Parts: sequence; C-alpha cells; structure tokens
Amino acid sequence: MPATILLVEDEPAIQELIAANLMRAGHHVVRASDAETAQRIVRDALPDLVLLDWMLPGMSGVEFARRLRAEERTRGIPLIMLTARGEEQDKVSGLEAGADDYITKPFSPRELVARIKAVLRRRAPETTEDPVELGGLRLDPSTHRLAAAGAPVTLGPTEFRLLHFLMTHPERVHSRAQLLDQVWGDHVFVEERTVDVHIRRLRCALEPSGHDNLVQTVRGSGYRFSTQQESPAPVR
Repeated sequence: MPATILLVEDEPAIQELIAANLMRAGHHVVRASDAETAQRIVRDALPDLVLLDWMLPGMSGVEFARRLRAEERTRGIPLIMLTARGEEQDKVSGLEAGADDYITKPFSPRELVARIKAVLRRRAPETTEDPVELGGLRLDPSTHRLAAAGAPVTLGPTEFRLLHFLMTHPERVHSRAQLLDQVWGDHVFVEERTVDVHIRRLRCALEPSGHDNLVQTVRGSGYRFSTQQESPAPVR
C-alpha cells in the first residue's frame, strides 16, 4: 500500500535519487531540505514515515527526531535516520533520539525500500499490503476484499480502512479522535461523531456472519477490535 514519506535531505542529488526510488516503489514523497521546513509540513499533515538525514542546516536531524518524539501528536510516526556517520556511538545516539532504524550512507536503493517496508510493517501495519486474519475475518488490502468465515463481505472504502486499522491494532482501545487521525487523516476536519456512524455501518456489514461483536465499544473511551468477549455486568 503506498505510504506518504517525508524525505528530509539537504543534498539535492541525494534527495532526487532517494525520491525517485521511493516513487518507483509506489510511495508518495514529500520533500524538505531542512528540519524547519519539515516541521511545517508535519504541522499541516502527518506523513506515514519520516526519512531523516542526520546532518542538516540549522536544526540537526537528531534534534528534529527528539522534537517529533516529544509531542503526543507526532511521537508515533515511524522514523528512519540517514547518515554518513557509521560509528557505534552515532548509531546509539540516533536510536536514543527515537529513530526506528538507522541506515549508513552509501546504501542501495533496494535496501532502503526494504528497510522502509520493515519499519512500516512493525510500526504502522495499516500502511502495508499484508493480509490480516483475525477472529474469523480475513482482510486483504491489496485486493480490497474482506471475507468472514470464507464468505465475501462488502464494505465501503471508509469502513474498510477503519476495519483495517482496528484489525492491525487488536485489543487496543482507540478514541474517536485517534481514529479520525489514523483513518481519515489529522488534516481532515470532521465531527468525532462521524466515527460512530461508520462504526454502525461496519457492524451492520458484519452482523449477518455474526462477526459484529468483534468491534467493541469501550464506554467513555472509544472502540477496539477484540476476539475476547466482555463478561456481562453482574445482576444486582
């Protein structure tokens, strides 16, 4: 599944080479030549992954990484550091600043694409094309198909993305605001109750197969996908 990647690299030739290979792999690339520009881009819309050069004019890549990890809105963005500094302590510094991976220049385009795929699979599985099977449901994002106990289920595009996100983060409770950011995008301004409407549509689509109870409401908190059924409240 194409990911939106923020490439922060100040060397024009290297930036062009990396961007060309990422676009060839199917990703959408947003470019910045310094951390200050990258900050403005992130403020407007969250990317799926940040590819960050260590040595940048002005604010360093390491400092920018620390700032991303310090804010609740941006701390979950997958981050890969690019650098010519290959000493062990440099790698430790990059990882301690919050990088999910560290690639030393020069590197092959194939290695970079593979590392990006691995980080996205680990940190943002909803951005990959890997099929997900859980609780009797099988969702395949590459073909946009959902099956319940082997039988096809038709979902609208928003319900499909919503279910994909919930299934790739099972047992975790997500607030309406979090679901809006992750499924609709944090730059899209819609009412939080919109989530409730699409949850109802999703449950209606899953009800004939008996899988609607996998999408659970956690009172006062939000929603989760769970194969564990809640115990009924005690009768008083």
